[in-house]
Amino acid sequence: MSKIKTNIRTFQEKDKEAIIELIANFRVDLAGLKGIEKEQNMDMAKEELRDYIDNKYPIFIAEDKGNIIVGYLVCKVERDIVWAESLYVLPEYRRRGIASLLFNEAEKVAEKLGGDTVYNWVHPNNDGIIKFLDKRGYNVLNLIEIRKPWKGEINNQKIKVDKHEFRY
Repeated sequence: MSKIKTNIRTFQEKDKEAIIELIANFRVDLAGLKGIEKEQNMDMAKEELRDYIDNKYPIFIAEDKGNIIVGYLVCKVERDIVWAESLYVLPEYRRRGIASLLFNEAEKVAEKLGGDTVYNWVHPNNDGIIKFLDKRGYNVLNLIEIRKPWKGEINNQKIKVDKHEFRY
């Protein structure tokens, strides 16, 4: 895939509908990582965007030369810590450097706050984002979220971290 001319900018009110759809796609993709078939939920995506806006999280938009929004990144900022809350690029635009351009913005936010890293919650079987982050020098595991299964949740996969095995 060849790189395309991409403009990275901050979120504007006019972007709402396009971003809501991308958020809904992102949530469908995340569910798919666990083998769960899920349909887009535009109401939940709308609420998620509202939460980002209400909390004043920086939102960065990637648009192609035709001004079509092809990806986004939301940064959750807690004091001087920056989290890449969600990063999504449309499948047909992936592997063209767009995620890197977006992630550069998160790193700029962290640097501006005096930090030298962006924190990332990653599904353990999300090979794409793990490879992406590794190429950028992100390879330190410092936290594992452990919880009881939700009612009716089926965890068919297992993940091994050092000598511990977890259901996922």
